[in-house]
Amino acid sequence: MPHIKLTPLAIALIAAAALAVGATAFFLLKKDAKEDDKAVTAKPALTVSTALPVQMTLPVKLSANGNITAWQEAVIGSESNGLRLVQVQANVGDQVKAGQVLAVFSGDSVKADTAQARASLIEAQANAADAADNAARARTLASSGALSEQQINQYNTAEQTGKARVEAAKAVLDAQQLRGKNTQVLAPDNGVISARTATVGSVVPAGTELFRLIRGGRLEWRAEVTSAELGRIKAGTVASVLAASGAELKGRVRMIAPSVDPQTRAALVYVDLPVSAGMASPAKAGMFARGEFELGSTTALTVPQQALVVRDGFNYVFRLNADKRISQLKVQTGRLVGDRIEVTSGLTPDIRVIVSGAGFLNDGDLVRVSEAPADASANPAVAPAAKAQAAIK
Repeated sequence: MPHIKLTPLAIALIAAAALAVGATAFFLLKKDAKEDDKAVTAKPALTVSTALPVQMTLPVKLSANGNITAWQEAVIGSESNGLRLVQVQANVGDQVKAGQVLAVFSGDSVKADTAQARASLIEAQANAADAADNAARARTLASSGALSEQQINQYNTAEQTGKARVEAAKAVLDAQQLRGKNTQVLAPDNGVISARTATVGSVVPAGTELFRLIRGGRLEWRAEVTSAELGRIKAGTVASVLAASGAELKGRVRMIAPSVDPQTRAALVYVDLPVSAGMASPAKAGMFARGEFELGSTTALTVPQQALVVRDGFNYVFRLNADKRISQLKVQTGRLVGDRIEVTSGLTPDIRVIVSGAGFLNDGDLVRVSEAPADASANPAVAPAAKAQAAIK
């Protein structure tokens, strides 16, 4: 090999390069050592509690809105014409029974007309009796020839006319007696008076409305349900109705409307509400109310609400890994039951999730697990179905 002679400058450059490489290697080794020390001495970000998801039996409900109305409302009017109202014996809110007197009209003129009709009947009966006697005598003389056939027919016609006048007089008397009965306005059914326009002293024509009556005091909730959900409801389905006053009532579906509104694509579902005495019911006709139909129950996977973290419009839970670090999982949620929430996707029953402190963690954080239980409901010994039924809101 040829012999290479190095100049002092070349030797100096080589030495400098060797020193630089050595220094770089030294600093890299030192940095790795520091990182290893840091990894060994890493501290947990937070002390948390954990829990396993719990299978629970939850009710299936369908929410709807609607109005509370009277089951049937009767209009009570005047059958008398041109009579003066002298008594009003019922007011709004009164509970009345069928046949109870609600108002009284003046009957003086009706009594006079009835007396006149009775006198006309007596006169007609007397004339009819006289005509009947004359006709009977005429018929006895028919064979003797003392009376002509024409005269006999006249007597018979007078007899029939007298009977007809009696019947007419009876009809007039019956009409006047009926007018006398109509001077009293009676309740057509049991119920509660919901409106009153009757005023003492007024003279009203026949057919004028005096009262409105909620028949039987029965109210109903007319819920609006979309056509897509209508098939899930049947007659007899239990419904919980929350009135605008805050009162909660239990009712049952009586019937479903046979048609759907073409504008809103919704149908009315008629729910019978419990009957209360008088106007003591917390629900009033005309109120707006929200409600839920109870459609049965299904099994659901639930976690404590504390375990759910909402970020950027999405729902997440944090899974605890074997190395005490956490992983962020995106989930879909469903029904809310007390302090637990249903998870419909993104989670399995064997994944342990972070409960307390979940909102302060980020994906990959190291945590310390508390030995205290996160939630008593996470204990499989607890009867979750019973707790769910008691905690439904």
